[in-house]
Amino acid sequence: MNTLTTLADCLLNWLANGLLHATWWQIVIYTLVTTHFTIASVTIFLHRSQAHRSVDLHAIPSHFFRLWLWLGTGQVTKEWVAIHRKHHAKCETVDDPHSPQVYGIKKLLLEGAELYRAESKNLETLQKFGHGTPDDWMERHFYGNNNWVGVGLMLVINLALFGAAGLTVWAVQMAWIPVTAAGIINGLGHWWGYRNFEASDASTNISPWGIIIGGEELHNNHHTYPTSAKLSVKPYEFDLGWAYIRTLEIFGLARVRKTAPVLKLGDIKPVADSKTLEALIAHRYEVMAKYAKHLREECRSELARLKAEGAQNSARWKDLHLAQRWLHRDADKIPHAVKERMVSVCDQHAVLAKLVAMREELRSLWTRTNVSADQLVADLQAWCRKAEESGIAELQLFAIRLRASQA
Repeated sequence: MNTLTTLADCLLNWLANGLLHATWWQIVIYTLVTTHFTIASVTIFLHRSQAHRSVDLHAIPSHFFRLWLWLGTGQVTKEWVAIHRKHHAKCETVDDPHSPQVYGIKKLLLEGAELYRAESKNLETLQKFGHGTPDDWMERHFYGNNNWVGVGLMLVINLALFGAAGLTVWAVQMAWIPVTAAGIINGLGHWWGYRNFEASDASTNISPWGIIIGGEELHNNHHTYPTSAKLSVKPYEFDLGWAYIRTLEIFGLARVRKTAPVLKLGDIKPVADSKTLEALIAHRYEVMAKYAKHLREECRSELARLKAEGAQNSARWKDLHLAQRWLHRDADKIPHAVKERMVSVCDQHAVLAKLVAMREELRSLWTRTNVSADQLVADLQAWCRKAEESGIAELQLFAIRLRASQA
């Protein structure tokens, strides 16, 4: 009887405290650290290394990430990579596995993981987009076919360390990626936030500081330059995943294959040439981002003028505020209800109308596919002359800088 009582006491003590007898804040720290390991594994291994081949990993970190993902998510590399590649290939269409533009933001936030699981059963997706992922003995016998064993082992570890509280820790660990990746990145990352670049999809940067989700918060940057190992592009942006990659690279455990191109300026050429056209096309997103800045500055100038005239509450003032947000966007990205007001703004502001028209003419230099390279160079030269003769200081400066662009 005494033995049974002792065993019962030991069991109750273990359920209450686990092997570590950890305090609540120690359990919280453990949970945050382990979930961050999961985030790092997803962004560095699954996303940047496997899906986009932007970084090569040494066997040591590569196997660690695979092991941790097996324990912390039960994630199969081939499935994740295939679904993500299909997302890029079919972005914002009915074939996109998880677009809030198609399914709605509510479904992505609440049922993003279910959308992922449904697509993971699509064998055509796995065959077409899952090539090049690990196919060794460990993948075939553990990580790929027995992924439930990994998450089960993680549950056992948590229960052993923390007792009954370990179940809560495990639940948070299992929910971390469905919430952050399937919900926040795939949902909010195509719905809300700021855009550095006018990418062809609806991607946004949720936050300029990619810390909590390891840099994945910079989703518009990623969709603009998907093969870049570094997701931050602006001086004020921070990509924690990139910091980890650079640390691995310093120790010879990683090799960066590609980062986003950076537009360089050289001597100003008398006229634009084929090299100028090459630089324009290669850096078109950055070029158009700079052009957008000029458009917004002109809107601010007009707003300041109206304020000086005491018209800051007028309809023109409100339309200009709206124009500051939307006028630089591609026409198909501007909401239908806003388009009419943008037309009205351009009708009342000749400079803005000119800037918008010139923007579309510049954009046509890489959207036209039935024109020879020589003709495109001639069109670029004509565009620069037109800009420099426009009498608009911002446009003149932009054209001069364009002639100094280097590929």
